[in-house]
Amino acid sequence: MSISHAPPGSSGPDISRISTSKAGPDEPAPLELVPLVPTSSRRTRVPRWLRRTTGPLVLLALWQLLSSTGVLASDMLASPGRIAHVGRDLIDSGSLTSAMATSLQRVAIGLLLGTVIGTGLALVSGLFRIGEDLVDAPVQMLRTVPFVGLIPLFIIWFGIGEAPKVAIITLGVTFPLYLNVYAGIRGVDSQLIEAGESLGLSRWGLVRHVVLPGALPNAMTGLRYSLGIAWLALVFAEQINADAGIGFLMVQARDFLQTDVIVVCLIVYAFLGLLADFVVRTLERLLLQWRPTFTGR
Repeated sequence: MSISHAPPGSSGPDISRISTSKAGPDEPAPLELVPLVPTSSRRTRVPRWLRRTTGPLVLLALWQLLSSTGVLASDMLASPGRIAHVGRDLIDSGSLTSAMATSLQRVAIGLLLGTVIGTGLALVSGLFRIGEDLVDAPVQMLRTVPFVGLIPLFIIWFGIGEAPKVAIITLGVTFPLYLNVYAGIRGVDSQLIEAGESLGLSRWGLVRHVVLPGALPNAMTGLRYSLGIAWLALVFAEQINADAGIGFLMVQARDFLQTDVIVVCLIVYAFLGLLADFVVRTLERLLLQWRPTFTGR
């Protein structure tokens, strides 16, 4: 005997199913639970990594097709095969790896300085009203000035060495991080503050156990955004009389009309930016395990 139950009009799996084995006429039939498999798990799912790589692979195949048929001229945009060959030659010669190391060093220094400055200003402005009165207005004014427009001033102030390049990256990182950390601090629920005060937490205890954890999601979002700005600022920074770095390779390729080398450098920029974003997302998952989020369906 089997008993199944499902809601009327439901097309999904049975909610419960009980089956009994044969027993004697005077003995009650023992119940046996049969495990149910949801309908959604019976479907054959395509791995997510395969779905995520489908779009880029299709775009790459279309690019190669247009180049092979002559729709895209080689002097305008080299084919993927040519770009892969040029990239391998640059790696074998050591010029690309050296340029990547130089660019990574500039981004790391600028990101570190921008994170310290932006987070420090956000803490002062977000935690203290007098700090907001003194800090927020000047930061908002400077934020509206395009940092690229400050390149001539940075050259005059710092010369043409590494200092102006790092300064541009630092400036590009500071403001997004400041805005997100400040918004995270001011977005903490006031009832949590009151609950902490009722438990006897000091001002520093409130900041450490309530305010900073509450502002951490916004801070991680600001860090991801700042990383994107850092790589964008690096492109402009390495146009300032650079003698090393990925931007230096691009300037040389522009002078000699080498579009394949330019595309290789752009791909390297994109790859490094994607790698940095992956590191921040991994850090975000580790630090924000306490926060349940919607991951899509």
